[in-house]
Amino acid sequence: MTVRPPTLRENRRYVLARILPQGFSPDPKDLYYAIADAVTSLWGDDAASRIHPAVVAVENGHVFIRCQRGFERELLIALTTTATCGGGPVALRTVAISGTMESLRNRLKSSPVPPVFGPGTDATFDQRQCTVEYCESQKIDVVEKGFKNAARFFLTTEDLEDH
Repeated sequence: MTVRPPTLRENRRYVLARILPQGFSPDPKDLYYAIADAVTSLWGDDAASRIHPAVVAVENGHVFIRCQRGFERELLIALTTTATCGGGPVALRTVAISGTMESLRNRLKSSPVPPVFGPGTDATFDQRQCTVEYCESQKIDVVEKGFKNAARFFLTTEDLEDH
């Protein structure tokens, strides 16, 4: 089988989206169904067939989605309406759009990975030892360790000095 010349190939775009909540790793098939359902319910069957969304890979809390060139805007709008996947809540936040998977993977490697905190994790804030009580996405509630006058802080991941 011969390879098609570039002039006869379909032009595609790839979207890199972050999966929220952090630590949730959905099955790619379930994620595809959730995205396809969002595209179909928002734009209809005809537009969904022209957008042709496909989940290419799920890596490191991110998903790579392929679509036809010229329909990136419609896909991005549909991604914001995706609310559930595999029976659990999910949100997809667009990070980048590119013509190749390689450039998106390079971008993913170069961007810093946010630290993962969970309840009971020790953290340092303002040179005080604290324990994480609640953590969802970028919002973190910590309680200062100690018996007397334990302070409660409401932070984001950027506020933490050391973990």
